[in-house]
Amino acid sequence: MQNYHLSPDGDAWKLTSEDGTITVQNFPTKEEAVESCAAFMQERTGSLKIHRADGSFEEERTYPRSADPVETKG
Repeated sequence: MQNYHLSPDGDAWKLTSEDGTITVQNFPTKEEAVESCAAFMQERTGSLKIHRADGSFEEERTYPRSADPVETKG
């Protein structure tokens, strides 16, 4: 399973590998980043950890959804 982080980078946003050593893509806005990352992750099995503008953790999305080990509504 491949894991990625979407986090702020100054005034922009970046998608990085779990260990932070590889920047996969850069985005001008968080909205554009989330949309693009969803498309990027559709072809992978892994998780996307989304951070807030202050760098704190906001949410985690698992792709495909069936790979998510946690049962939740929604």
